Amino acid sequence: MVTTVEQLLARLGSGIESTPGVCGGDPRIAGTRIPVWTLEQYRRLGLSEAQILEAFPGLRAADLVNVWSYVAGHPDEVDRLIRENEQA
Repeated sequence: MVTTVEQLLARLGSGIESTPGVCGGDPRIAGTRIPVWTLEQYRRLGLSEAQILEAFPGLRAADLVNVWSYVAGHPDEVDRLIRENEQA
């Protein structure tokens, strides 16, 4: 897997980024196309962190720490994104 300097720098920050035109602009793990809301929905459905990491082999435990931190800081936004994607 090729990692760009931009992706590396993004991972050194909060680890979460939003880019218009990528995943609908939804917050996602930096350098990936994995939205925060997707991982939070899996957690709400009862998957353990180990199961989530197994389902997404490119993720690291630190990525999940960043996601859970983002969810804690933006609960209304994440709830809205989950609802919107359930209705889609």
